Amino acid sequence: MPEGDTLWRTARTLERAISGRLVTRFETVLPKLARVDEDTPVAGRTVERVESQGKWLVMRFSGGLILLTHMLMSGSWHIYRPGERWKRPRLEMRIAIETAEITAVAFLVPMAEFHTEETLARRLGSLGPKALEQGFDAELAIANLRSRPEMEIGVALMSQRLIAGLGNIFKSEVCFAAGVNPFRRVDSVTDAEMQALMAASVKLMRANVTAGAGGAIATYFGLRRTTGRSDPEESLWVYHRTGRPCRKCGTPIEWRRHGADGRSSFWCPVCQGAAGGSRG
Repeated sequence: MPEGDTLWRTARTLERAISGRLVTRFETVLPKLARVDEDTPVAGRTVERVESQGKWLVMRFSGGLILLTHMLMSGSWHIYRPGERWKRPRLEMRIAIETAEITAVAFLVPMAEFHTEETLARRLGSLGPKALEQGFDAELAIANLRSRPEMEIGVALMSQRLIAGLGNIFKSEVCFAAGVNPFRRVDSVTDAEMQALMAASVKLMRANVTAGAGGAIATYFGLRRTTGRSDPEESLWVYHRTGRPCRKCGTPIEWRRHGADGRSSFWCPVCQGAAGGSRG
């Protein structure tokens, strides 16, 4: 599933490509969207803004219409110049938004809804503090996490109602950076460790959305990095490195699934200690 940094980069690309442009044609195979488009056509509106909120993508049109999409495991947004061949088959198209200069296409997006500002606020009102927002409220995120003392911290960090934006990769990487075993219960995590988890969440995610030089419109093909190293083989600390030596201490990285949701975590048993409590 795409994580918050992926959605942030997708929103940035779409914002650069179609924001401020007039929609000349709107097409969708999704019945709920098609019914709204019949009553209040999207064509003729201007794309006012595209942004991400956690793992959601929000596209605002003139006249107060808002398109909300979620990629889940399979979805993606592409941009194309007029006449450019699509990289995915047409049967995978779910939404196409055409302007004179650019066409934005959503492929295999399983969740898509039209909203007003009022209904959008209700839909996204349950999201926790967003790690990629400049005004990220770490204390509120910690309080949210503390409200679920029985959860494993690795599972809690991926709960979008508690803190929005982290997915499976960042959860493992953030726990490593903070020296916290992802299988520890929330109520065993100290205040200092919680602060370290929040700091790592912000640092690692924001490092992966830094705008490149120039203002060219481009789909992001870069490599996610948490180590700061340029070598693609050394880009992550622990994720998908089962049995390979920890980059800090050399101990083999371990892996197992969380019982609560079946997702997996990767960790170093030395740098992150045991699941039962804090290190030392």
